Amino acid sequence: MILKGSQRGGGQDLARHLMKVEDNEHVRVHELRGFASDDLKGAFKEAEAIARGTRCKQYLFSLSLSPPESARVSAAQFEAAIGQVEDKLGLQGQPRAVVFHEKEGRRHAHCVWSRIDAETMTAKQMSFFKTKLQGVSQSLYLDHGWDMPKGMLDKAARDHTGFTLAEWQQGKRQAVDPRWQKLIVQECWKNSDSQSGFEVALESKGFFLARGDRRGHVIVDHDGSVHALSRMLDLKTKDVRAKLGDGVDLRSVDQTKARIAERMTPAIRRHVAESKANFAQSAKALNDHKAEMTERHRRTRNRLEAEHKAEWQAEIKSRSAALPRGVPGIWQRVSGQYQNVRRRNESAMAELWQRQADARQALIDKQLSQRAALQDRIKALRTEQAKQLRQLRGEIGRFLAFTSGRDGPARDQGRARQPERGSGRQRSRGLRLDR
Repeated sequence: MILKGSQRGGGQDLARHLMKVEDNEHVRVHELRGFASDDLKGAFKEAEAIARGTRCKQYLFSLSLSPPESARVSAAQFEAAIGQVEDKLGLQGQPRAVVFHEKEGRRHAHCVWSRIDAETMTAKQMSFFKTKLQGVSQSLYLDHGWDMPKGMLDKAARDHTGFTLAEWQQGKRQAVDPRWQKLIVQECWKNSDSQSGFEVALESKGFFLARGDRRGHVIVDHDGSVHALSRMLDLKTKDVRAKLGDGVDLRSVDQTKARIAERMTPAIRRHVAESKANFAQSAKALNDHKAEMTERHRRTRNRLEAEHKAEWQAEIKSRSAALPRGVPGIWQRVSGQYQNVRRRNESAMAELWQRQADARQALIDKQLSQRAALQDRIKALRTEQAKQLRQLRGEIGRFLAFTSGRDGPARDQGRARQPERGSGRQRSRGLRLDR
């Protein structure tokens, strides 16, 4: 499974993020070890309070564990993987919290340790933790017989369409999957050998190359959103400059936005809005089905948890009432029989705990299978959206090239556009260009 870790502070922000049900269909605190509090925020407050006795600012180590999409990983297997990480990083016995998230038919886990050793009041050193996590990750793929990602074996083959949280949030606001945007820009990059060629390729897809204030080269989308080019390409800034130069001859972001606004007539804006509306309408039925399924699954899990809690409390009460008191109880302690009764009770409670854990896991696996089937339909719709997006960007690129008079992406900087002669009712591939 993929392991990603980071040292960090801000325990309360992290607790809010981990318990956020808006971005996850199911959230469950699986374990709180070494904390007096029984909730995540309280646990991280304890870690922060202890850290104030040290100079450590990043007093937490946060780890995400993401198994392959097709794998069904039990809570026990997640615990075993967390144990391997704990041993490798030297975090044995440190207070920790384990949280399970489910989203889009997949289950992943988060584990957060306190780095502060309360006895020595020092922080656990996390030297080379990325290399160590990669070793544990490879071991987990081999142990479980999972197909290892190509990028784990060869860095050159890894997926370059990943995105940051900010990029994902920006894509959500635009109702567009950021991975498809990255893929389009990367294709333009591969198919061009110069700045001018790259600009032409970008503009054919509705993107514009511009000069950023602090980020060097940036990409401005036809809707005015701005993206750092190095992030879109997953390259270092120096590698981008080696191909494109320092970008001093490019327009600024504001100039580029003005140029886009000048060319985006109401007709093409309506066309973009209609395309997004059509997809939203197609997705609504599946989204409504997903919301109904999520709510139904939550109710079922809550009902099972309530039954387990009542069963657990009843068992404790029953076994406590069966313990002898008074003189018989004293005699059992003296004769050693009490220890035998205690061991039987502990064994019975352990069996009950395991039965409940198995029942919970069986319900989760059943619901994940149902959710995965729905996710296949959602993926098919997203694939269709991606095709429509590429077609739409091609139409936008052709339209913008038509309105620019085809005099190059960067050559008309500072020029005032002259009214074109001829009919005001020109058309380009079925699009009205005049209104």
